Amino acid sequence: MTTPPSTLFDYVLGLADDALVSAQRMGWWISRAPELEEDVALANIGLDQLGQARALLTYAGAVEGAGRTEDDLAYLRDDREFRNVWLVERPQADFAVTIARLLVLATWQSELYVALASASDPTLAGVAGKAVKEVAYHVDHARLWTLRLGDGTEVSHLRMQQALDAEWPYVEELFAPTAGALVDPGALREGVLGRVEEVVVAATLSVPQVAPAIGGGRRGLHTEHLGHLLAEMQHLHRSHPGAVW
Repeated sequence: MTTPPSTLFDYVLGLADDALVSAQRMGWWISRAPELEEDVALANIGLDQLGQARALLTYAGAVEGAGRTEDDLAYLRDDREFRNVWLVERPQADFAVTIARLLVLATWQSELYVALASASDPTLAGVAGKAVKEVAYHVDHARLWTLRLGDGTEVSHLRMQQALDAEWPYVEELFAPTAGALVDPGALREGVLGRVEEVVVAATLSVPQVAPAIGGGRRGLHTEHLGHLLAEMQHLHRSHPGAVW
């Protein structure tokens, strides 16, 4: 059965927005990371995510057929039009939170892109096939830092556990049913959680036992943090409409 264009548009837009918003959050760490090498690493991860977002936004525009470009979709939508999960939109000014979130998000993207690489949609399969290699590095980077912080000092262990506890309520939204999904989100749960929990245990940390948040990002319902993020991200483009570089 062919997926209706409007439904495919929303699905692709959700994946694009996950990557785009996460990339924007990663950009915050440029010049702020705990060491120079990490400054470069997080910047590169953010650039990988931005590249994925650009490819997906371009495809979403083509599916929609309304003539909107990747820039239109990135800069000229309001928060209620974004379809990203709550996990990626909240501030991550604490380094441990950034690592905990990256561990979850990258592991989920890894499982997702592997599945999408075999999808019947050739464009999504192509984007996913390229992204698989990038995300493998993201997963490994987050894993190494989780081990380093979790099995490090008493302070680093505590902060890493607190970060996991803070991020864990937002994990469930990644597996929620999504209209038009070419890969069943629920089918990814076992693989994603198994891989994440293996790292958490190896880092001498505990898998959080917390109630899931009631996320609504795929329906355009967001926390107040997304509006602030978009105001910063979209300011230049909206201040100079029609400008080109």
